[in-house]
Amino acid sequence: MASLRIFLVLLLAAPGMSAAQVLTPREFFGYALGDAFTPHHRVVDYFEHVAANSPQVSLTRYGTTYEGRTLLYAVISSQQNAAKLDTIRLGNLQRAGLAGGEPTEAAPAIVWLSYNVHGNESVSTEAAMATVHALTDPGNAKAQAWLRDVVVIIDPCVNPDGRDRYVSFFQRTRGRFPNYLPEAREHSEPWPGGRTNHYYFDLNRDWAWGTQTETRQRLPEYQKWMPHIHVDFHEQGVNEPYYFAPAAEPYHRAVTPWQRELQELIGRNHAARFDERGWLYFTRQVFDLFYPGYGDTWPTFNGAVGMTYEQGGSGRAGLGIITAEGDTLTLRDRIEHHYITSLSTIEAAALHQERIVEEFAAFFGGVPAGPYATYVIRGQSPGRTAALARHLSMQGIEHGQVHDQPQVEGYSYATGETVRFTINTHDIVISTQQPRHVLARVLLEPSAVLDDSLSYDITAWSLPYVYNAEAYALAEEVQPDQAWSLPVVPDTPENAAAYLLDWCTFADAQLLAKLLQRGFNVRFTEAPIRVSNYSFSRGTMIITRGSNKHFGAAFDQEIKDTWQADPQNKLIPVHSTYVTQGVDFGSSDVPFLKAPGVAIVGGEGSSVYGLGELWHFFDQQLGYPATLVDTGDFGRIHLYDFDVIILPSGSYGRILSSTVLDRLKQWVEDGGRLIALEAAARFLAGKDGFSLKAKEKSDDEEEEEPERRLYADRGRDEVSGRVTGAVFRVDLDVTHPLAFGYGGPYYTLKRSNDAYELLKEGWNVGVLEEDAHVSGFVGAKARQPMENTLVFGVQPMGQGEVVYLLDNPLFRGFWYGGRMLMSNAVFLVGQRSLSVY
Repeated sequence: MASLRIFLVLLLAAPGMSAAQVLTPREFFGYALGDAFTPHHRVVDYFEHVAANSPQVSLTRYGTTYEGRTLLYAVISSQQNAAKLDTIRLGNLQRAGLAGGEPTEAAPAIVWLSYNVHGNESVSTEAAMATVHALTDPGNAKAQAWLRDVVVIIDPCVNPDGRDRYVSFFQRTRGRFPNYLPEAREHSEPWPGGRTNHYYFDLNRDWAWGTQTETRQRLPEYQKWMPHIHVDFHEQGVNEPYYFAPAAEPYHRAVTPWQRELQELIGRNHAARFDERGWLYFTRQVFDLFYPGYGDTWPTFNGAVGMTYEQGGSGRAGLGIITAEGDTLTLRDRIEHHYITSLSTIEAAALHQERIVEEFAAFFGGVPAGPYATYVIRGQSPGRTAALARHLSMQGIEHGQVHDQPQVEGYSYATGETVRFTINTHDIVISTQQPRHVLARVLLEPSAVLDDSLSYDITAWSLPYVYNAEAYALAEEVQPDQAWSLPVVPDTPENAAAYLLDWCTFADAQLLAKLLQRGFNVRFTEAPIRVSNYSFSRGTMIITRGSNKHFGAAFDQEIKDTWQADPQNKLIPVHSTYVTQGVDFGSSDVPFLKAPGVAIVGGEGSSVYGLGELWHFFDQQLGYPATLVDTGDFGRIHLYDFDVIILPSGSYGRILSSTVLDRLKQWVEDGGRLIALEAAARFLAGKDGFSLKAKEKSDDEEEEEPERRLYADRGRDEVSGRVTGAVFRVDLDVTHPLAFGYGGPYYTLKRSNDAYELLKEGWNVGVLEEDAHVSGFVGAKARQPMENTLVFGVQPMGQGEVVYLLDNPLFRGFWYGGRMLMSNAVFLVGQRSLSVY
């Protein structure tokens, strides 16, 4: 590898070298890699240049970001392999059982290198350009030899929007000469930073959920290739040297012995290259393989060996920064480190190519592990079931339904007990007898076994809990015999007196958002009713012809055009508004629903992720307009322009001064609705006028006598009092508008041990009772304080309400079960025509 280091030095600095017709980055850009950060559009230009001038490279544009930037990847191999890439790709899928037929060609190893998933970890894209040039240099004999046995896929920038945000910041703040002092402005990104994408989502947490457009466009491309090795390139703190695999414990038990072994083999290869150069590194710490949403774990559960590589630097390092050791870490240093591990990964893949291919095929052909052979998701709520089915399809997990209705025995996700039940026609059935049985198990099993409590992320994520769906896990195998489908929607008759939308799932909230924006006047019932032989639950939307005379004769057609016969919605036309059971349409229990004007407060001081989740929820999921108000402007805006104000999690000490808080309370008292999430609610706790109060320690929870502790055990001592992303069962008051649409308990993801007393003045809508823990890690000292505490509550304040959402119902955009809760808080809470508080 010494010759490769010499090559990199020449690549970064020498103006006169070129590889055949492919220009070096310096020749192409007019500066050496490491002298500047390259904007994304110029990175695209360079990869297009390489593909146009090298017979070893093919380029695929696979989509665009929210801001319109190009997403692409390059496939590089020997000329012989490049001429038959489709055959190689198909053969790989055939070996995994993911395509029909038998492979006809010998199989090279497939290595996928993903750079710059975090935008401000921007060295990665620069290293990607160094790597693609090295691989296409005909004079690089070692690289050319590797490519006879390896196909390399390079995605140079997974997150172009975030990266350009960082590059633009750095370009604006740097001077003529780089300033290496850590205190310099160029080393301090302003809020929100460049880590996240357009909607402030961390794309390295999204692989298993696909909430973001970058992920949704990348996954089908990944599934076309199904690489054997996937590397996710990152950066970490300035004073950390370099991290590479093997990963830290805990490993998910689905990780195979071979996947562990290959991590070790590749890690040893890297270590040899770093030792030759006297570079520091660390392994087996911090970065575990448990949570499935990462760029190392998700590929691992898809048969690859997924790995994270972390270079010191991140958004603070700029072109160079002085470290704690007094050394200067330059951009060139950072590029070289990622460049070396890129090539070392390819070298290791070439050395072990035959075994890599063999073990990859065995991963998919093996006997499914775990106690369950089948998972069944109840189909009684079409919107929820359809959303879960789309999720399974996006992940490539086979599912269907059964024509017959067999009686079976299975573990109930709701009760934790084994029960006997009948599989109905529109239930989703997932058998583990399929190629992606490992991924199906990881995403669907009720609870993953955690072998070490020191995990890097959340520890519970089972899809039935995410979707708040009734589900069962069966030890026996049940194979679906037909594709899953929604029930057929009957034709809607003309001249209906009213249309009733049963309020069941988030799909109904999406339809309501459309109706309100098209100008429909809507009422909703706070009590169950029966009309025209149909029974409707609390929250049912009522759209009467008489209340929508402005549509005239087009009333029915306008309804149809808005609804578009979507089978996810139970929209029922009735020819009479006579109610045979329950309250009449003119009752005060059937209030008019005013289309709310919504403001979301965000900016310096608020959580980047919390704001992003709300912004994305309104923009991309609910489809309802909301105004983003900067935290710096909040004290000056006219609050009465809005009906609903939402405070995402954050630090509000500077945002809500006593003067601003008094104005906000007066606005609530005059009829406004304030929704406070997580730390925003925590800020309001104990403040004058707000009834939320942190739970005090009981007598048996008082401080224990101090005892001697080992310093080495400090991490485990800390987590004993924590909740690190666990699922709890929330008992709901389903008669309150905040909980309309939920037929039973709600499954919340708790990420802290904060505990709050029940409201003395207000409605305790969501409460943790005893034994509420369902799945995931909870420290032994954190369990009891959680009992009989508030999760969701509504406090009347004058003519308005304060809604406390102490757990995040929109976590990372994928917690589908919470979307209805947020929709209720926005649309239904506080809409009564006559207050009964």
